[in-house]
Amino acid sequence: MSEYLIVIEGEGDSFSAYSPDLPGCVAAGSSAEEVEKLMREAIPLHLESLREHGEAVPAPHSSARYVGVG
Repeated sequence: MSEYLIVIEGEGDSFSAYSPDLPGCVAAGSSAEEVEKLMREAIPLHLESLREHGEAVPAPHSSARYVGVG
């Protein structure tokens, strides 16, 4: 099982998410939980589409860290 990093941005009732390793794989919704769920659904579909079109499936390689400042 592969794990792809997703980045969730937003506030209030407007959120979006994307995966840095999968350009074009995005989702939008009204909560962070909703966009996470949508990305869990979108990623397998995105990978399937890449395969169907004979394109390479990128291996997950991105990571994230929080950095404290000041």
